[in-house]
Amino acid sequence: MALRAPFRAPHPISLTHIRTFTSTPFLQAKSTKNYLKELHAGIPPYPYGPSQIYKQSNFGLYGEQKIRYGNIVSKKNEIKTRRHWRPNVQSKRLYSEALKRQIRVRITTRVLRTVDKCGGLDNYLLGDKAQRIKELGMEGWRLRWRIMQTDKVKERFRKQREELGLPTLLEAQLTTPISELERVAAIAEIDGELDKDAELAVGEVEEEFVEDRGFMEEKTPPPPTKLVA
Repeated sequence: MALRAPFRAPHPISLTHIRTFTSTPFLQAKSTKNYLKELHAGIPPYPYGPSQIYKQSNFGLYGEQKIRYGNIVSKKNEIKTRRHWRPNVQSKRLYSEALKRQIRVRITTRVLRTVDKCGGLDNYLLGDKAQRIKELGMEGWRLRWRIMQTDKVKERFRKQREELGLPTLLEAQLTTPISELERVAAIAEIDGELDKDAELAVGEVEEEFVEDRGFMEEKTPPPPTKLVA
């Protein structure tokens, strides 16, 4: 008579594949307004505000470039088909002389050519013209503020004031109207992102594209009405 194997209890089902419970919200779940508010907590407000049309441009150097719209016109029937163009955005590493490190940032090819003409990333960000400030955007303004906190840039501005014969400002006047703790926290946050070798704006908010199909849409003419005698 053959002996039977001893009875064994069934092996419990492994639950390692199930995600553990956490109360921490996802970074992508935050709205663009709240996310920008956290990034610019210890930074002076940007005078032109965030972009409301192309929200993706708030997280890189886009130079005011947005989605463009147009039509494809056929040569035979002159039928117009709606289309759009997105800006050519690249992820590049640019060297900052003030920070003495490589900075990885999302930048368009048009702005990249402007950076080369200016002689580097620092010269581009520290431009004093109103048009340059306007095309920096939220992320460019944030990076510009971080570079201005370095001793090299402060010494550069001090020499410029001496050459122009302007009186030397006090340190309290040079600083922004924010508390010292907020300024140190903002610097530490930006430096932490740079140490990770990641883009300055992590958790990019994609722009929802909605095409206007009613614009320049081809419509068939109505049939001619018959005249009653």
